[in-house]
Formats: sequence, C-alpha cells, structure tokens
Amino acid sequence: MRILTTTLASLVLILILSSSEASAKDLSVNEVVERTNAASYYQGKDGKATVTMTVVDKKGSKRTRQFTVLRRNSADVGGDQSFYVHFNKPADVAKMVFIAHKKVKGSDDRWLYLPGLDLVKRIAASDERTSFVGSDFFYEDVSGRSLAKDNHKLVETSKNYYVLENTPKKASSVEFASYKMWVHKGTFLPTKVEYYNKAGKKYRVMTVESVEDVQGFKTVTRATMESLTLGTKTIVEYKNVKYNTGLPAKVFTERYLRRAPLKYLK
Repeated sequence: MRILTTTLASLVLILILSSSEASAKDLSVNEVVERTNAASYYQGKDGKATVTMTVVDKKGSKRTRQFTVLRRNSADVGGDQSFYVHFNKPADVAKMVFIAHKKVKGSDDRWLYLPGLDLVKRIAASDERTSFVGSDFFYEDVSGRSLAKDNHKLVETSKNYYVLENTPKKASSVEFASYKMWVHKGTFLPTKVEYYNKAGKKYRVMTVESVEDVQGFKTVTRATMESLTLGTKTIVEYKNVKYNTGLPAKVFTERYLRRAPLKYLK
C-alpha cells in the first residue's frame, strides 16, 4: 500500500507540474533565483495552513506534531516577512509558539515560546541551521534562507528544469559547502534540493512529493526532508491552505507568544 500511495503521489505531482508549460525562453540565474524565492515564500499577500509533521527515526519509529502556520509579507515581493507557528498536538508541545521576522537587510529575528517553562527563548543567528523542534528541517528552512547569503550559479537547463548550484558567501557560518536545487520551469517551485558537506558528500535531501492549485497558486502540499547521515526523515503535509486572508501585523509580535491569536488560527 505504501508503494502504491507513493507512486500515485508522484504521478499527481508530475501531472500538475507538466500542466504548466516550460518557459519560452531561458532566464538569467538572477531571474530564476528571484522567481523561485517568490514562488516558494511570497505567494499572496499572506497565507495560512494546518501542517502535520511526521518525524521518522532510523528504526522507523514515528513522532507526529501538528501546528498552524501564518505568514505575512511586507509591501514588496522579496521584502521582509513575518511568520507565526502555533503548535496544537501532541500535548507535550501544545501552545508552543515560534515567531520569525525575516529581514532582507540585517539578521532575522526569531523567538520560541516554551509554555511548560513559561519561557521565551531568542533563537540566535548561530542557531538558524539547527533542528526545528526535533525535526530534520532547520529553523532557517521554515522562513527561507536570504538570497544575499549565497552565490548562485545556473549549472544546467533542461526542457522542464533549471538546476542551480548555491554556495555560501560566508562558509564558516553554515554546515554545508553547497546545495543543488532543481527548479521546475513552469511553477518555479524547487522540487528537489540536495545539500553537500565540505568533503563534497551529499548528506541532506529535500523532496517535494505533492503540488496542488490553491486559489490559483501552485502550492506544495507534501514534502520530505531526509538526513542521510542520521538515517532520519521528516514528512510535512499542508492542509486547509488559504491565501490573502487579511492577517494584521500585530499577530506577529512578541505579545502573541504567550497569548495565541485564536481568531486567526481557526
């Protein structure tokens, strides 16, 4: 059954991606990077979704968490953004909150509220590339990595994909030496990202397994992050996705770390 389900999901993904025609002309690397960033993180003026995150350890044991994520853009695509993540299940993480203020210029601000300790923890810039609440995703994966932090190179162009190689401008600030991204020409969504360490060995892989059309926006609804060194993987599924809901800026302030904005989480 698992093989059949995976096969069907892959088929649906191929059909949806193929429905968007490949770009009529090849673009520059900067144009590809900017469009990919817009498609991945900036669709609509704001957005919300219910997310189920399943962490699978090397023995196959599973831990599931559910949370609601809110996102609000600044006035410009590619500009500053705010993210609010409120955990619902299981009981040991219920009411935990993560807020991120993504800045184009300067360092991002991130906070984590731990209700059991009634503690607000500031996530330092040095911790951006660490596990997001015990999963294979990093804090930086949630809100996205700033384009200015990397050098981008277009290494391959096929009928349906742009392949980008990205290297950090400040190598000492991250654990990877480079990452390779397969961007679909029709949607500009990355369908696969491979991370390589200093020895040139692939150690981390993100794969998109399902894409759906939501309010006219091609939207990732299932993706997997796999750690090849630890033998673990994390599956995220997005449901009840909505765009342009009118989220106010006040929702993303420290005031709502301890007091969830229930009106906007429903």
